[in-house]
Amino acid sequence: MKKLTLLIMALLVVVTLAACKKETVNIGIILPTKDEPRWVQDEKRFKDALKDTDYSVEILFSQGSTVTELSNVDTLISKGIDVLIITPQDGSAAAAAVEKAKAEGITVIAYDRLITDTDAVDYYVTFDSVAVGEAQAQYLVDQATGTGNPLYLYAGAATDNNAFLFFEGAWNVLQPKIADGTFEIKNSSEAIGLQTKAVLTRSEMSDILGQITTNWDFNTAKNLAETHLTNATTADKGDVFILAPNDGTARAIADAFADDTEITSYLVTGQDAEVASVQYIIDGKQSMTVFKDVRTLVNDAIDMAVSVLDDDTVVTTGSYNNGEIDVPAKQTEVVVVEQSNVVAALITSGYYEESLFENLD
Repeated sequence: MKKLTLLIMALLVVVTLAACKKETVNIGIILPTKDEPRWVQDEKRFKDALKDTDYSVEILFSQGSTVTELSNVDTLISKGIDVLIITPQDGSAAAAAVEKAKAEGITVIAYDRLITDTDAVDYYVTFDSVAVGEAQAQYLVDQATGTGNPLYLYAGAATDNNAFLFFEGAWNVLQPKIADGTFEIKNSSEAIGLQTKAVLTRSEMSDILGQITTNWDFNTAKNLAETHLTNATTADKGDVFILAPNDGTARAIADAFADDTEITSYLVTGQDAEVASVQYIIDGKQSMTVFKDVRTLVNDAIDMAVSVLDDDTVVTTGSYNNGEIDVPAKQTEVVVVEQSNVVAALITSGYYEESLFENLD
């Protein structure tokens, strides 16, 4: 009987240890929402990048909520993670979440969006966000002739540090062409009031974004564009140029401008090379997108995480000040995609299957 009891106790210990081992996760990843194709795509690529390694991963979504984001961090901490890769819903609000992780000795990697106002961020993996905005703006500048071209400005969420970096890059390129009369801003009194300034402060950009933010939301972008068009005069329309911050908002804004009979033509920017926007580009309904090869960004993040886990040197190429510290960063280059190079950039490169698109020459 005693031997049986000892055997049962030993089995319970083994089962308990196995259960604990099963719950342990090496890398925890938190993405902002499942409602945007970009982040679902990232989820798959993270899983693919780690499937042939010895490291385990758990991916959670915050669904646009900083409360859920904090709960997700708690969940991953309980799983024993060593590295946290996180795309914050709100760059500043996420500070509380990553500080909890850091207090547990977890290495924190901000992914695609910088976490601000805290020293609890070890690394940042990103595309060069200023370069993204510059590429969008340069596309508009390259297509513009003459003077007085109507310019409509839109931006991402004011809670996302990237929105400021995108706009900073766009302003770097657009401002000289606004100052010389090539463009006339039509939908932001704050931007008009600052149009002679080559370099804007964070506060000044915030004032502008307050008037043109889409919050990265399709419906918000469409409603905002419709409001701007309703308030615009016939002279403010015709052949227009539109700075849209990403593909989702670009499609929404494009639809609004396409429905206005006083719009003769429009050029609209985007980013992320979403399938729906690539089709819009093929069909002539969106002008361009800034292609950020998520495969490279994901691989950079995983390489960084594995380096931490293996106690190897982490490779970085620059740094970003988050209001508290300079965060070491790994930057990834971007590519402009328009009708002429859709196939070369997105199909031939293996990023997308040709069967996803119609009317692809």
